[in-house]
Amino acid sequence: MSVQTGSVNSLDHVRQNLVGLKMARALEVLDTTVKALEQGEISPLEAIDLLLSEELTTRESRRVKVALMTSRLTQVKTLQQYDFSFQPSVDRNQILTLAQLGFIERKEVVHFLGPPGTGKSHLAIALGVEAVKAGKSVYLATLAEIITSLLKAEREGTLTQRIRFLTRNALLIIDEVGYLPLERGGAHLFFQLINARYEKGAIILTSNRGFAEWGEIFGDPVIAAALLDRLLHHAVVIQIDGNSYRLREHAALMPENLKAAVAGKGKKARRQRRGTRKEARSQTG
Repeated sequence: MSVQTGSVNSLDHVRQNLVGLKMARALEVLDTTVKALEQGEISPLEAIDLLLSEELTTRESRRVKVALMTSRLTQVKTLQQYDFSFQPSVDRNQILTLAQLGFIERKEVVHFLGPPGTGKSHLAIALGVEAVKAGKSVYLATLAEIITSLLKAEREGTLTQRIRFLTRNALLIIDEVGYLPLERGGAHLFFQLINARYEKGAIILTSNRGFAEWGEIFGDPVIAAALLDRLLHHAVVIQIDGNSYRLREHAALMPENLKAAVAGKGKKARRQRRGTRKEARSQTG
């Protein structure tokens, strides 16, 4: 029996059910699906599958959009957009392995180190986007933003709640470590956060500074060593060498002394990276 010989009221009843189930997308494609079914282009089972697939795809897209906003991943970056040919020091296979998100399940820390403009934040955000798509909870903030929020919470007597908020997500992305000077007392509060997340949740950090400079960044070598003791345990460190992607079209305009300074920091960071974990642990004793 064709759909046309059936009761018109049956189709109306389907519409009412779709409205009741809040399946707006399925309702939108219902008429075209019924038409394809009547013309023999699809089978009844394929028609059901089409309606459900359209609804599921729409809901998933909506879920990802909301989750990206909640995660503060408003400027979406993807791995497909990253120019691996421009940064040959980045192991594409290693990044694609990280995108499988096993490091989140293992509650590991991923460090992206390198000069400004080499794609550290891009890769961190892209991994965050992959995590959101996989249904993982993510939160992105710069180090300065995190410490400012912790100091504010401490003044208001809500520090415990703020640390709990920053530890509840499966992945915490901390961007721009070492770019700006920290407010007084910030290093101790940041240590409390890292200590609370230690082996309880995954972290991605991006920095333009080598680990040996963390004493300067945080203003306290002991705190820096204690941070590194936790952040280098169960860690993946990715050093990105190369020029700024943002300045690729205007590299000639960059003063030579600034180019040399950036290149020098990159080389220094690579030298200092070796043995840092052992040094950090010896200082914390």
